[in-house]
Amino acid sequence: MQVFKVQGMSCGHCVRAVSAALLALDADAQVDVDLAGGEVRVESRLSAEQVLAALREEGYEAQPA
Repeated sequence: MQVFKVQGMSCGHCVRAVSAALLALDADAQVDVDLAGGEVRVESRLSAEQVLAALREEGYEAQPA
């Protein structure tokens, strides 16, 4: 499982946007967004670079945790 610190997530829309962006790249991904902790946990075939690129494309600052 990959874990990323993500800044700027604050609501349900953020959760849906992040999840949708990652699921668009890997429909089998398991995405868990922790708004309070500012983390996204991803179980996926995607590389860390691909996940980071998807998060940044959605407008979020992200880095591996």
